[in-house]
Amino acid sequence: MNLGDLVVRKSYGGDVTFRVEGLRHNLIVIKGTEFRLLADAPADDLIQVPHPAVSERTKQAQIKANETLESLKKRRQEDSERQLASLRNNGGPQAAKGYFDVPGKVLHLDGDPQYLKKSMALYNQLRVPAEGHYVNESAMADTLYRLLPRVRPDIVVITGHDGVLKRRQPYDLYSLDSYKNSHNFVSAIQVARQYERNLDTLVIVAGACQSHFEALLQAGANFASSPGRILIHALDPVYVAAKTAYTSVRETVNINDVIHHTISGSQGVGGIETRGSYRIGLPSLQDLSTLKVTPSVS
Repeated sequence: MNLGDLVVRKSYGGDVTFRVEGLRHNLIVIKGTEFRLLADAPADDLIQVPHPAVSERTKQAQIKANETLESLKKRRQEDSERQLASLRNNGGPQAAKGYFDVPGKVLHLDGDPQYLKKSMALYNQLRVPAEGHYVNESAMADTLYRLLPRVRPDIVVITGHDGVLKRRQPYDLYSLDSYKNSHNFVSAIQVARQYERNLDTLVIVAGACQSHFEALLQAGANFASSPGRILIHALDPVYVAAKTAYTSVRETVNINDVIHHTISGSQGVGGIETRGSYRIGLPSLQDLSTLKVTPSVS
């Protein structure tokens, strides 16, 4: 078995497809191709699967991800047309000339470089302005302290790897000590809330697989994972951020709609009532190369 091979775990019925990442203490380190899951397993528990063959659960996640992407694009187009019609009805002749979009800006911190790359590609597809940084979960609080004043985002995404720890038996799901990185996400959220306390001025999307949902919300997150302590799809935080970025500042984000467009559903992601970050501007931006301007100062 080599680095990069696709495998499934026999002990879990081959439910999730993983990629081999390395070796640790005689165990093989594996990472979910679609789900934010980093794990290890003995070699005899792994079955290699051919490229591009994937498990049924992973296949269904890929189908849902594609459907969600198309749905988000369609919904954004419908919302833009509705906004334009409203402007033309209420804004007079100037509004008829068109407008320009000012979607919310995202600062995305990710504890996994490959998932970060996928996330940034999706932001680009959805035309969401975003700045991404690969940061170990333990360093996210310090990184946010430095980045927030410079980037000044409307939306912060704090994600990476998490999970309920096997070594704590019996585990207490109410305790942060039972989770791999939830305490690091909580610290990062607290730093962000010290920077901006208003839940609508700075929207925080936080968590990963099996994260302590209640603790993340209590710390100040608007949206978080995972109410049912399940695996979440690698791109679920991006869908939530994108929906917020293109929801008008005059409206609240439709939580049911957000959850519907995640791959993980209501057991994977939840949140509280939150205003959107999208604004419109008038008139539409012009091509400056076509303007004939008479200089007015020497």
